[in-house]
Amino acid sequence: MVKTATLHYIHDPLCGWCYGAAPLVKAAREVLPVVAHAGGMMAGSRRQKVNPQLREFVMPHDRRIAQLTGQVFGEAYVDGLLRDTSATFDSEPPIAAMLAAERTAGRGLDMLARLQTAHYVEGRRIADREVLVELAASIGLDQVAFEHALGEVQGHLVQAHMEQTRGLMSRVSAQGFPTFALEISARIDRIDAAGFLGNPTAFASWLSTKIASSNP
Repeated sequence: MVKTATLHYIHDPLCGWCYGAAPLVKAAREVLPVVAHAGGMMAGSRRQKVNPQLREFVMPHDRRIAQLTGQVFGEAYVDGLLRDTSATFDSEPPIAAMLAAERTAGRGLDMLARLQTAHYVEGRRIADREVLVELAASIGLDQVAFEHALGEVQGHLVQAHMEQTRGLMSRVSAQGFPTFALEISARIDRIDAAGFLGNPTAFASWLSTKIASSNP
């Protein structure tokens, strides 16, 4: 009997290390189904206004992520968004956008990738509804259907999703974002993907081998 495999990806749209892991997610999707679970790192009471302290905190991490992964942090983000004290970092709207994209066209992970580029490269405010609608259109989603789905998932449904993610994090003993967990048949195990950062090809190869070894 062939065993089925799924990669669970625990993340947050405003997590720099998740942006660093984006190439791993892209490579993994060529090997097996990937299911995204957003945790709400900066949602609700954890929302943060952009200020000099926040910029000073994230910049060393961003530099480290860029060094390890080759991911680009654009000038519009570094010297634009991170200096814009009128902006607020809020995970809930972009998570809602991911869920709406998934509901509309099964493209939640495509939406996440677009959100990350908009935030970290283009310095866009991905908590703003009009930006989310524009980004959805940029990846080919129907605007009317997306806006309808966005209205449906906002509030209770997106909060329930984040709560379910926290439950999964507890189940796999996740320490934070990003976390990958490989499910084969009924068994789900957290995997250490840190050593693959910057080497998505190796990650895809490791996943393929792991799946093959489970199906003698």
